[in-house]
Amino acid sequence: MLDWSDRHCREFHRHITRHTWLYTEMVTTGSLLHGDVQRHLEFNPGEHPVALQLGGSEPADLAQCAKMGEEWGYDEINLNCGCPSERVQKGAFGACLMAEPQLVADCVKAMKDVVSIDVTVKHRIGINDVDSYEFMRDFVGQVAEAGSKTFIVHARNAILKGLSPRENREIPPLKYDYAYRLKKEFPELEIILNGGIKTTDEMTQHLQHVDGVMIGREAYHNPYFMASFDARFYGDDSPVKTREEILHAMIPYIHRQLELYGNGGKGLRINSVIRHMLGLMMGMVGARAFRQTLSDSKKLALGNPNILIEAFERMQTITAYDRSAEELSA
Repeated sequence: MLDWSDRHCREFHRHITRHTWLYTEMVTTGSLLHGDVQRHLEFNPGEHPVALQLGGSEPADLAQCAKMGEEWGYDEINLNCGCPSERVQKGAFGACLMAEPQLVADCVKAMKDVVSIDVTVKHRIGINDVDSYEFMRDFVGQVAEAGSKTFIVHARNAILKGLSPRENREIPPLKYDYAYRLKKEFPELEIILNGGIKTTDEMTQHLQHVDGVMIGREAYHNPYFMASFDARFYGDDSPVKTREEILHAMIPYIHRQLELYGNGGKGLRINSVIRHMLGLMMGMVGARAFRQTLSDSKKLALGNPNILIEAFERMQTITAYDRSAEELSA
């Protein structure tokens, strides 16, 4: 997710679930070929399994960047054919690529030719007013012939003009049946469903029809929702970390980042890590106080990772009565 699933976010999420595949935010080929490669590709080995999502439309450039990703240790290369933002469209990649399946196939083949790891594709069900099942089926079929065996289906149409990226995640109706049909028609492909999935019960239901599910916004806004994934979907009954244990585990990570990059200025801004953790206490008494403490600009400016413990301790002072009073006055 662009601007969301950076390495700090993935580090945090890995403390919640050990087995769930994590994806980088979309990294453009231009950023890698002409920018700071280390900043874009560096990650903690503890993040595995982790996929690098690329944005681009030039086969040679994508091949070069896919090779970089493999050399840096990523487990998968994912081509973004689903982002509808105007900024991405100006670069001629993202969802607009669905109109050019042969180009996407060429891009996939170019990457497959130079890496040994999987090359996967994330896409929508259609673009603008073209959203028939047949359109998506033909797109997937043509790209699959180039060697991609895994397709992540965001089960909404992408409206390229008139809707913001956020509106594109909410307004176009979800058509899960398209992904179900795709799996029936291409049983040899791995079909992963994405879009609007918020509960483990929904995930279990979808998994009766497809091979996997991808969680986006819910994993970000309510991250501890993922704490049950390892046992429920991967058969790992190892104890999961409590929310408090996760806070304590993140403190040494933040200290290491501060040692490497410094605090503030051109270094690490502590909020770049902590912003991903605001939803950790969602649904719990005192969650609002927790968020307020972690959003205090004066406290954040001090660059002290112990703000996490301060936020947790403040949360403990809130009673159920206090929470009810807050809600009534809101």
